[in-house]
Amino acid sequence: MQKLIKTLAASACVLGAAFAAPAANAADAATTPDAVTDATSGGIHAGDWLVRLRAISIEPNARTSDTLSALNVDVNNAIVPELDFTYMIRDYLGVELILGTSRHQVTSSLGNLGGVGVLPPTLLLQYHFNHAGKVRPYVGAGVNYTLFYNNGLHAGGSQISVGNHSFGPALQAGIDFQVTKKIFANVDIKKIWMKTDASLNGASLGTLHIDPLVVGVGVGMKF
Repeated sequence: MQKLIKTLAASACVLGAAFAAPAANAADAATTPDAVTDATSGGIHAGDWLVRLRAISIEPNARTSDTLSALNVDVNNAIVPELDFTYMIRDYLGVELILGTSRHQVTSSLGNLGGVGVLPPTLLLQYHFNHAGKVRPYVGAGVNYTLFYNNGLHAGGSQISVGNHSFGPALQAGIDFQVTKKIFANVDIKKIWMKTDASLNGASLGTLHIDPLVVGVGVGMKF
């Protein structure tokens, strides 16, 4: 998974460089009022707000320890909506807050153990390539806080307890495609690290690392 993230980030950098050069040449050649208006009406700039709505596929890369490993515990995928807000602090630099929630079914060699809700707000610092262009790759890195709630996990008639929260890093790569002056399409991929400890009747079952890959497509608006 980490290799995939590095590949995507590298691709975003290459795309950014490829689109940045033509954009710079076009800006140098723009001498008429209409050309200046076109150059400043598109892209993104410091002070802009970007709001995106995505459909995301959350694909856990579950790892376990101790009894959880012996029971072959795994976590199912989920498809849910996601909302994010980006504030551009520089033409090329933004801060993004990602909001969304999902519910995942947990399986094992004993069968379905039930479901648990996951609320993982994530804060990322982003670098945007070709910020004045219509195709704008970006990469991001930040921190994730995960809240586990509405726990419905059980085994042998007893509830499986899990930790309430976790902190972990997050990486991101994506591309915005400008459609109109205000509207753009978006493709985005994130890697988020999250984990929780599980116990049954006070006895530790081990640690569950969920560490999902999050793939999303959607639309956005610039304000």
